[in-house]
Amino acid sequence: MMKFFLALFLVPGLVLPARTLAQASAIPSAAPAELKGTTQEELGKKLLDEMVEALGGEAWFNRKDLQVSGRTAAFYRGAPNGTVIEYTGWRRFPDANQAGAERIGFLSDKSMILPGKKIDVVQVWTDGNGYEVTFKGRTTLPKDQVADYYRRQDHSIESVVQQWIKAPGVMVLAEGSTMVERRMADKVTVLSANNDAVTIELDATTHLPLRRTFKWRNEKFGDFDEEAETYADYHTVQGLPTAYNITRYRNGDMLNQRFLTKVIYAQGLSPDLFNPDNLLKKK
Repeated sequence: MMKFFLALFLVPGLVLPARTLAQASAIPSAAPAELKGTTQEELGKKLLDEMVEALGGEAWFNRKDLQVSGRTAAFYRGAPNGTVIEYTGWRRFPDANQAGAERIGFLSDKSMILPGKKIDVVQVWTDGNGYEVTFKGRTTLPKDQVADYYRRQDHSIESVVQQWIKAPGVMVLAEGSTMVERRMADKVTVLSANNDAVTIELDATTHLPLRRTFKWRNEKFGDFDEEAETYADYHTVQGLPTAYNITRYRNGDMLNQRFLTKVIYAQGLSPDLFNPDNLLKKK
């Protein structure tokens, strides 16, 4: 009888390692996909091509302008600071005939008596500068704020696709699978000739961008900061998938979150809209 009980306990123990090995082998590897005749760089370029196609292909490349409405919330050390502001934004995409520019109007209540909203603060980003216009007049935004804005523009997905990958000495590398907000993603890093890099993580199913990350040297402290931006809640607007939820992080802490409520492409925006001097005259 004792031998019978020993057999009951020992036999499962003998088959357990085999089952464990079978389960471990079924776990997908995070290494880049091994496609016959495909290098890590070829796979990286293929993933970027799939991303552009998912975003709208030629229609995405040929965007002229964009208007959005929504809300923006600020955070300090990852915690909300209680400020949520409605805004309307206009953006002109750069091409061979025009430089990129952006205008953001922040809304406030008209008064305690009159209903509705009014734009009483406007920021304009054009020609490498940033301006703010209020009823008091026009001021130039602080240098660190301007540098931060254009640094993010230089490392944007648009800049990577339209400028980075066309530059000499650039490398595009597939870095395997990862997770972004509990979604399986394909990771691609674009490395420039001067060792600047941008990492883009794409939804493994839709190929749409889920997160963009880059690092930059903090001149004040001499170390590197990591800047990340995530994209969620995609809606198709005029044939173009557009993220309605955009969140910024720095060194892992949430900085800002934007929730869009309305998006319009291709309105033929006037250049005057991005001229802070014209805006000042109107005020």
